[in-house]
Amino acid sequence: MFNTSWYLNLQKPLFSPPNWLFAPVWSVLYLCIFTSLAIYIMAQGENKKSGYILFVLQMLLNILWAPVFFGFKSLLGALIVVILLDIFVFLTMVKFFKISKIAGSLLLPYFIWILYATYLNIFYFILN
Repeated sequence: MFNTSWYLNLQKPLFSPPNWLFAPVWSVLYLCIFTSLAIYIMAQGENKKSGYILFVLQMLLNILWAPVFFGFKSLLGALIVVILLDIFVFLTMVKFFKISKIAGSLLLPYFIWILYATYLNIFYFILN
């Protein structure tokens, strides 16, 4: 799908994970993300529409990051996308937590991982 040779030749930031780690981490994270959504859907509460909107927006940003980073090879563009992703995942987590503490808590590992991804993206931008 994407030409990864470009990525493999980038100067790596300190504490970069090995490439094999991404697939298992994202598998667990997506399980948490969509379990959180299922719990949110089933939870009782009023005014849940904003939670759905935030969830969709953060997922669109999540989906957008890879084409910007790997497809367009835009380190700055990907950095902007991941910072917006940080904001929208945080807002989604807060909204979900107000309706269900479990739903909100299940987004915490995702939020921590994308903060780490933001760190990596910042230093990919600086180093390259």
